[in-house]
Parts: sequence; structure tokens; C-alpha cells
Amino acid sequence: MVNQDDEVKGGERGRPRASYELPLLLFAGFRTLIDEVHTELARQGHPDVRPAFGFALQAVGRGGSTASDIARRLGISKQAASKTVDRLAMLGYVERADDPADARRRLVQLTERGYDLLARSAAIFDQLRTGWAAVLGEERLRAIEDDLGAVAAPGAFRLDAAGWIGGMG
Repeated sequence: MVNQDDEVKGGERGRPRASYELPLLLFAGFRTLIDEVHTELARQGHPDVRPAFGFALQAVGRGGSTASDIARRLGISKQAASKTVDRLAMLGYVERADDPADARRRLVQLTERGYDLLARSAAIFDQLRTGWAAVLGEERLRAIEDDLGAVAAPGAFRLDAAGWIGGMG
């Protein structure tokens, strides 16, 4: 277990590192990006968005989904998915509608505000990546991305990451 008093020092190049530092540095990089995205989203008119909402909106998808499908994709209970959908609907990012193919089902669909949020998020991630490339160099950043792609398990990126971390279930 990592002592909370220990600090991972990413800036000290060349020093030996404890094995636990790799996941902490990867998470710190992830957290830095996510925090910066949400700070900018708040500035651009989306102040109530939480990181888990991005996963949920991706689970809804362009064609819409049922709450059961969203729960399955996120790896959370139907109740937790329903709560998340309720919150997203209250904030204006999704709406519920009758499924034209099956009157017994209700679809969750993205609203214009939901599409706007996803488009702004993508643009902000592009800006942040450009900033990282300015610090690290484009070639080095591309190598990091390639290397992470090489060691990540096939199918490791799944929408259930927020539920896996514990942020939605």
C-alpha cells in the first residue's frame, strides 16, 4: 500500500522508481486531463458535468439506448443507470422518448445540449493534447500513446470504467 505521505515525483528524471508509481502517474495524467476538461466545460456553460457523465453519454450513443443497455455498457446496476439518466435529463443532456420499434420500451436520447457537451469535450481534449505535445514534443507524445496502446490489454477501454472505479454504481 502507498503511504499517503509519499508523493510521486514525475519531474525527477532518471531516478529509480518504485513499481507503484506507474499506475499513480498514469492516473495523475488522466486526472489532470479530466480536471482541465471539466474546468473548461464549466467556463463554456456546462458547470454541473461530472466525469462519470461523459461515460454515460457515450453509453447512450447517437441512436439512443434503453436504461438497461446503458447499465450493461457502464457495468452498473439498472437503478444506478436510472439515477444517472435522471440527473442527465434534469440537466438537459438527455431525454426519454418512446421507442418507435417497440412501444413497451423507452429510449434515452441525447439532446442538443448533450451533443454540444460531447463536441466541446472533444475540442477541449484536442487543445489539451496540443498543450501536452508542446511540453513533451509531438514525437515523444505519439510514442507514449503508441507504447500505452501496445501494453494495454485488448478491449481495455470500455465504458464501464466509471463503474469500475466506483463513481457511478
